[in-house]
Amino acid sequence: MFYDHQQIEKKWQKYWEENQTYKTSNNTDKPKFYVLDMFPYPSGAGLHVGHPLGYIASDIYARYKRHQGFNVLHPVGYDSFGLPAEQYAIQTGQHPAITTEQNINRYEEQLRKIGFSFDWSREVRTSDASYYKWTQWIFIQLYHSWYNKNTDKAEPIDSLIQHFEEKGTEGLNANQNDELNFTSEEWKNASDIDKEDILLNYRLAYRAETTVNWCPALGTVLANDEVKDGKSERGGFPVFQKKMMQWSMRISAYSERLLQGLNTLDWPQPLKDSQEYWIGKSQGAQVQFKVEGHDETVEVFTTRPDTIFGATFMVLAPENPLVETITTDAQKVEVDTYIEETSKKTERDRMSDVKNVSGAFTGSYAINPFSNEKMPIYISDYVLMGYGTGAVMAVPAHDERDHRFAKKFNLEIKKVVETEEDVQEKSFDSKDSVCVNSDFLNGLHYNEAKAKMISEIETKGIGHGTTNYRQRDAIFSRQRYWGEPVPIYYKDGMPYTLPTSALPLELPEVEKYLPTEDGDPPLGNAKEFAWDEANQKVVATDLIDDKTIFPLELSTMPGWAGSSWYFLRYMDPNDEETFVKKELADYWGQVDLYIGGSEHATGHLLYSRFWNMFLKDRGYISHDEPFQKLINQGMILGMSAFVYRIDGTNQYVSKNLAKDYQTQQIHVDVSLLKGTSDELDTEAFKAWRPDYADAEFILEDGKYITDREVEKMSKSKYNVVNPDDICEEYGADGLRLYEMFLGPLEQSKPWNTQGLSGVYGFLKKFWNLYFNGDVFEVSDEEPTKAEYKVLHTLIKKVVYDIENFSFNTSVSSFMIAVNELQKIKCNKRNILEPLAVIISPYAPHICEELWSLLGHGTSIEFERFPALNEDYLVEDEIEYPVSVNGKMKFKISLSAQLSAKEVEDLVISNEKMQQILEGKTPKKIIVVPHRIVNIVI
Repeated sequence: MFYDHQQIEKKWQKYWEENQTYKTSNNTDKPKFYVLDMFPYPSGAGLHVGHPLGYIASDIYARYKRHQGFNVLHPVGYDSFGLPAEQYAIQTGQHPAITTEQNINRYEEQLRKIGFSFDWSREVRTSDASYYKWTQWIFIQLYHSWYNKNTDKAEPIDSLIQHFEEKGTEGLNANQNDELNFTSEEWKNASDIDKEDILLNYRLAYRAETTVNWCPALGTVLANDEVKDGKSERGGFPVFQKKMMQWSMRISAYSERLLQGLNTLDWPQPLKDSQEYWIGKSQGAQVQFKVEGHDETVEVFTTRPDTIFGATFMVLAPENPLVETITTDAQKVEVDTYIEETSKKTERDRMSDVKNVSGAFTGSYAINPFSNEKMPIYISDYVLMGYGTGAVMAVPAHDERDHRFAKKFNLEIKKVVETEEDVQEKSFDSKDSVCVNSDFLNGLHYNEAKAKMISEIETKGIGHGTTNYRQRDAIFSRQRYWGEPVPIYYKDGMPYTLPTSALPLELPEVEKYLPTEDGDPPLGNAKEFAWDEANQKVVATDLIDDKTIFPLELSTMPGWAGSSWYFLRYMDPNDEETFVKKELADYWGQVDLYIGGSEHATGHLLYSRFWNMFLKDRGYISHDEPFQKLINQGMILGMSAFVYRIDGTNQYVSKNLAKDYQTQQIHVDVSLLKGTSDELDTEAFKAWRPDYADAEFILEDGKYITDREVEKMSKSKYNVVNPDDICEEYGADGLRLYEMFLGPLEQSKPWNTQGLSGVYGFLKKFWNLYFNGDVFEVSDEEPTKAEYKVLHTLIKKVVYDIENFSFNTSVSSFMIAVNELQKIKCNKRNILEPLAVIISPYAPHICEELWSLLGHGTSIEFERFPALNEDYLVEDEIEYPVSVNGKMKFKISLSAQLSAKEVEDLVISNEKMQQILEGKTPKKIIVVPHRIVNIVI
């Protein structure tokens, strides 16, 4: 029977949509299972075949769990704020909302064609005001919270104000920007503005001067992961370090909890390692060094206080405020020039550039508090202001970077840890040796020396033991248009939150999407964007009088704001009263399976965990962590095609002749190849671009053969394969099976369209099991044991594979089972019905059609997954090879139920064995049950 995949797939996609087959109920006795894909950003290019890989895997798992009787939440939505739509708006004037809507429609059309079992009724978009109303609401909760280290959680700001009114800062143990000290009387006597300023020091969302990655061409601040090699990832524009007043999120308050929480998660180890490194916990001491001729002191954090006698110079971050104070007139030009150069590098670049050494001398000296020796103070870009104190005591004998710096600037290198190595030539970093040249530490090992030195530091009153974290607070404002407005207005220069009744604060219309002439963010172009405090509404900007009508915040939230809580909104997407009802958050709980790319390790995944912990602290949800199990899918790589152009000509030489010419290799679009071959359609190539119109070709055997290479799939390499084309030719089921068949989910693998024909052949073979010629024919006859064995072997394998995410080996098992059933001409209902259920998570359209032909009026989706019966897998007979003195002599079929002794007796009494023995007694008989018999004579 002809397998018409196009007709079948359209029919069932229509059925699923009309019947809302995958709509999830919140009211059920079933156990829940929450399967989620990382939030897609709807780009203008649409999907290529690499994008659905993770979606197909999660869809198979979601369908499998439905077959097991779970209430499955498998939603979809769009992370629809972002720079690309804004850049397009700047170039064309088209509102980002229009571009985004078009892109989403394209995405949705493509996703529906692949047959995903999403609950489309729960779709969310971060750029919808009904969604970002709650993103703004969460921001307001963060603003009105502080972190109490005593209770180790976030608490309402009112409890902090109460503490100040009763005790001032006495007994306060809070996460803060600066350590403040005041009495309750001083608090009560402070002005309202001073009180607000003090509270900003503790709020979880706060405004402060911060060093940021500023991109003038994009007119915005960029996150570290949006910057590569000093340029913006989007557009490749130069990025500079700049100090600005910015909103920040106090994620640093959660560093220890974020670190400890990793132990409870089933995540890939490399991903956990990335977060652990990013958080960067280290234990050591905070120490103050006096600066000669100045009242200021330099405070450093060191993990190796035991090496302080070997500290021979100090290095400050170029942006450290002390630099300006302590730099001498003679060194000012050199220092200022160096600071200017450093501003062109991002923090990430500075951290990763371990080979290049640079710096400038300030002209000042610190005094080592233990050796009393003078230590020249330098600045260098390898010290970061945000980590520790923005200053390091350099111990060149025992730190590789300090050693390189000392060699470059000819500074003293003093050994303080015992080693045979020449520390003048190479640093020696070890915790296994003892201290030398260190006065009262001499002879002590690392742990003893560290403890003793911390005690001495505290006795001298110049510091204390402490724990430090590399992770800094997350910058939370962007100077761009297409993002969530921050629900803040300014009165007497201080920020105040809008009342929640005024939410959402909607994005205003603007005439242009660039910063204003005064350098304000694009929202500064809005004509209706001021806050009328008396009437609690947004009014015209020209009405601002700073008495009753005040300016609103002009920055917008970063790209990660909406994606930090979207997994909660899916639980209750249309609620107008709250971001998620507590009982629904309790029912759905954590995401049980989260699939997405590893590139989100230290961005989205950290921020989501932080917001989730905060919302739990404030009692809105009950679970600590958002994502229990996470899988990073690999990439599907493209198979690029190249032509060879002879230098200085418009002649193109075929691959195997190119070695005879001086040529340039040029990417060509893979759609210009003939069918699934490597042959170029030369006429299509000439029509592709005007500069190729008069191309000439040097052919081999009358054909132009392109070169091929596996590369990342991207538009710039012209190797993108559109899933729509694959669905058209091979069907969505063919695409789904092939993407899984390519290899293990977590690995990257090359796409090869030629490979689809094998999977498509399997689908036709599977389809025809149910037909006799063109007639649908299934027998109600009881299957044979052999037929049941094929089915239950498959059940056992597929259950194991799905539960271990080995989807590729399942596809191989389907092929084996169908081949075996075809061979024995099986058409029994008791085999073919469960077979359709087993294959349906992978190939839902064909299985729905077969299920319907089998006489069922409902979808296959909620049928119970076939149960394994191990009895069918028990072998009745075993064919034992009999080996004599290491050589296989003959085979004997025996009952599988026999004991080893019974097997031995039957083999020895066998006629063939008697001939071999010739009356001799065997020296040794070894029976490996169900495998082999070894005899030594």
